[in-house]
Amino acid sequence: MVHWIRKFFEFRVHLPNMSWHEQLPLYLKNLSDFGTYQDWQIRQADQAVRLYFSNFLMSTSSPEQQNAPLTAGGISTQQEALQHFREGLRLRNYAVRTEKTYIGWVRRYLDYCTTRTSANNETACTSHYIRDFLAFLAIKRNVSASTQNLAFNSLLMFFRFVFNEDLGDLKNTVRAKTSQRLPVLFSVKETGKLLLNTEGTSGLMLKLIYGGGLRVNECCRLRIKDIDFAQQLVFVREGKGGKDRSTLLPASLNKELQEQITKVLVLHDRDLADGYGSVWLPKSLNRKYPAASLQKAWQYLFPSGKRSLDPRTNIVRRHHVIDSALQRAIKVALSKAGIHKHASVHTLRHYAEFLTMPSNQISP
Repeated sequence: MVHWIRKFFEFRVHLPNMSWHEQLPLYLKNLSDFGTYQDWQIRQADQAVRLYFSNFLMSTSSPEQQNAPLTAGGISTQQEALQHFREGLRLRNYAVRTEKTYIGWVRRYLDYCTTRTSANNETACTSHYIRDFLAFLAIKRNVSASTQNLAFNSLLMFFRFVFNEDLGDLKNTVRAKTSQRLPVLFSVKETGKLLLNTEGTSGLMLKLIYGGGLRVNECCRLRIKDIDFAQQLVFVREGKGGKDRSTLLPASLNKELQEQITKVLVLHDRDLADGYGSVWLPKSLNRKYPAASLQKAWQYLFPSGKRSLDPRTNIVRRHHVIDSALQRAIKVALSKAGIHKHASVHTLRHYAEFLTMPSNQISP
């Protein structure tokens, strides 16, 4: 903790006319741009500075100040606050899907605040109605406990990143009822029938998910370098919780995977000839290895059928296939196989874990 605070004070001397609230995002961006710090270190630095100023240098404020509209760094409208929040999420390397989800919940909350106050929709930013909003979701909207927690986490991040405000203890909030549900499982016979009714790239992906116990997004994001035929392993990079792991590669899929890699390389050569061929790289790898995005090893194992514009960099790339294509494929396979269960791609992972995990304890 002391290390990060010392570095922060060394950094802030160059910004004497700004408060620590305004200096902190710039400090974190400086650490991120430096290229040698990992995500967990940047989060640690963020928490260290906040703890120092909030707990060791606590300042008193009047009741009028506590009830005043929140402002930070010149932010005066909801759109500015949302943009500041979006930049904070990207600075901390949150996934695009997570960003969209969090922004969506913050928008819903701000709309709710507008209905509760006479303030203009563009200026109403307050944390005073969070408890009421969570209760509204549970009672009026009848959302699940996980959905309510997602809404709370979105707002927690929003007020922390934008207004440097911690929401405190909300344990007395009305909470959605938590229910225990058993996962849907396929029998051995059903699994065989299902996979026999799959074909093409989607069929190969479903077999890989089943054989390796992969999550759907983990399969979609695989790159050529993540398949190790020599050791019969699949390497999952930045899976759930940002963790790497390896899993078994079914030997029965070797031939299909080698054919898939050949197709990908042909497609990559075609993209290069057209002046494209650059693939998205995580974090700061683009700066560390400028040529890596064009290398064959980094290409997605299951690329999209068409190129698209990267929304963050405005570079035309070939992204990986999206999970909805797999979800559609398994619905078709279920229908063809005559399996009448409310199942998804994730059900194949459940089945793989059911066979291998101690006491048949299945993780999400």
